[in-house]
Amino acid sequence: MSAAARRNPSPADGVPKAGLDRAAAVRRALRALVAQRGFHGASMGAVAAEAGVATGTAYTHYGSKDELVLAAYRETKAELAAAATAGLDPSAEPAERFRSIWLAAHRHLAANREHALFLLQVDCSPYSAEAHAAALAGDGDPLLEQAATPDIAAWLLPLPLEVLYELGLAPAVRLAAGGAELGENALGTIADACWRAISRPGA
Repeated sequence: MSAAARRNPSPADGVPKAGLDRAAAVRRALRALVAQRGFHGASMGAVAAEAGVATGTAYTHYGSKDELVLAAYRETKAELAAAATAGLDPSAEPAERFRSIWLAAHRHLAANREHALFLLQVDCSPYSAEAHAAALAGDGDPLLEQAATPDIAAWLLPLPLEVLYELGLAPAVRLAAGGAELGENALGTIADACWRAISRPGA
């Protein structure tokens, strides 16, 4: 980036215009930096600079980096859940519903690759357990609601939720994070394999 660009960054560079949500800008900046550099490259000062706000402003919204990480994780998971279940046919068979959810989740993450990279960084960090607990504590998660519907719940293997996620949806996250270019047929085959991994025989 040129010196002139650094002095006069544009909104596309991540600097919020006046009146835009600075807290949201800080969350986006953290997600981008963690995706690019990992947590060690995402100090509060670096996050603030990426967001185009003063470090003090970042601390105004989030009292610590830990608090910011959890907020960004909850937001990322909520956006993923909404995208994965948008337009879902509630009358479809459980296997078909899971396939639709898996494919929609992959599409969302492939289009927003830093989201997938951020999720993987959190899952492989000391934040993992607390972040998962924070995400589960929220109300109205459409993915959890789908898993709890009687027809799907009846087919799921009696495994911890974390294991169901790892075998079910986590492969979509990893493929998107890795930038794998797979056709719809291949993705559908993977989605079906993930369903078989978490469901009872015959599902």
